[in-house]
Amino acid sequence: METEEPFRIKAYYKADLAMLYNPDMLLASSMRKLRNWIQKNEDLYRQMYEGNEGKNDHCYTRRQVELIVSYLGEP
Repeated sequence: METEEPFRIKAYYKADLAMLYNPDMLLASSMRKLRNWIQKNEDLYRQMYEGNEGKNDHCYTRRQVELIVSYLGEP
């Protein structure tokens, strides 16, 4: 019997976090879907990028992951 690890708040590559939220999708589709969820939530989107993080970074910081989870729930 396989046991899943509990979700941890930490920095994640965008691709890895997207696949946690959308495990049954192809990578590109999964990333696009997570990006759309973030962009459609104006408060989340604004808070995500009001710090030093850039939209084109390959990773979400711990702070950004905390925000995503607070708005979207755990994957």
